[in-house]
Amino acid sequence: MQIEILKVHGSNNDFILIDEITQEYHITEEQRKELALLLCHRETGIGADGILFTMKSERADARMRVFNSDGSEASMCGNGLRTVARYVCEQLEVEAAVIETMKANLSVKKQEDIFPKVHTYQVEISPVSFQLADLPLNLKKENLINEKIEPLSNELLFTAVAVPNPHLITVVEDLEAQLPVQKKLSDYVNGPNDLFPDGVNVSFVKAIEKGHIYVRTYERGVGFTNACGTAMSASSLVTCLLGLNEVEDKIHVYNDGGMVNCVVHQNEQSYQIDLIGNATNVFKATVTIDDQLKSFQMTNKHTFEDENYNYTKLQQYAQEYLKK
Repeated sequence: MQIEILKVHGSNNDFILIDEITQEYHITEEQRKELALLLCHRETGIGADGILFTMKSERADARMRVFNSDGSEASMCGNGLRTVARYVCEQLEVEAAVIETMKANLSVKKQEDIFPKVHTYQVEISPVSFQLADLPLNLKKENLINEKIEPLSNELLFTAVAVPNPHLITVVEDLEAQLPVQKKLSDYVNGPNDLFPDGVNVSFVKAIEKGHIYVRTYERGVGFTNACGTAMSASSLVTCLLGLNEVEDKIHVYNDGGMVNCVVHQNEQSYQIDLIGNATNVFKATVTIDDQLKSFQMTNKHTFEDENYNYTKLQQYAQEYLKK
């Protein structure tokens, strides 16, 4: 099997994008899992948080399927969606499009650069649900907003929300001091447990000042990541619910991979979130994979040096702000 790949990232949440719109690879369902396990491995593969299969759609401009590095399929990926948005819009020569995902058709569009010469796209994050059954979270209540979950912690207050990926979010004063707690808690809820049968993304959030937050996420199926788009979106929403930020205001969200902007919209009791950030091409290459999908060779590699350099400048800017 020979595949043309594009290595991309959103906030250094990195992916391998495979174009099934212009190419006919005839990849089976089992092969999608095996490709993720083979190519995403950080030591023996190309290295990535997942694979974005960009496909034809009967009800939108394109379809995105996301397979995590452990071979599991995610219902959505905000950072990945931005890179697919750019790819599809450039292929169609348009500035806005609709991308089909597992749970919804989502609007995407090109935006003004979030930082000089950094390709930027806005993507819709929805649907949003606070119903615990939608995560699912097994508690004897309908929702959980800024409350304790006794089996997890006697001190931390959690909010559970699906966007549609499941998220468990807590706001803390000191992120570094809470790192061991986050690791232990995240391992528990993503292993065999009675609360989250399907696992959950776990985010610890620090409110820096009005309109500025820092988010660190343990991503289901991946582990700690540089950034998680749906987590940053859900975290922005939670800070609005807690009065730390306001709906309709731009929220600057910092992460280990850089920064994005989020805007929370409210329509009566429903919410929608705009996630705005980079969509960076890292390199393109040809990958030749053996018939058993156990090994591969990469050739014809071309690196997008200017794009990578420009994004490092954004990272430096974000780090300098955080130091202040």
